[in-house]
Amino acid sequence: MLPRIKDVTPMPEYQLHVVFDDGKSVIYDVMEDIRQIESYRDLLSIHGLFDQVSVDQSRTCVYWNDDIDLPSDTIYEYGTPWTRSGCPSAS
Repeated sequence: MLPRIKDVTPMPEYQLHVVFDDGKSVIYDVMEDIRQIESYRDLLSIHGLFDQVSVDQSRTCVYWNDDIDLPSDTIYEYGTPWTRSGCPSAS
């Protein structure tokens, strides 16, 4: 079953803070995708686009437009665990 996203917040330096229904909270670095996927470069070149991130209706994907989206399982697996103190977890 795909993890469902409870909340997404854009952060500085093209990172997302994502909270899942199971309580897991991660920071996902979108810059890696920007470097590797041509359509993601719009997040750099279109002022304010990155801050317009949304969660799709199924809550299994975040997206910016019809060409740029990230599935929840990728964020869940590759995101850096985030602690309540606001610092990435050492684990």
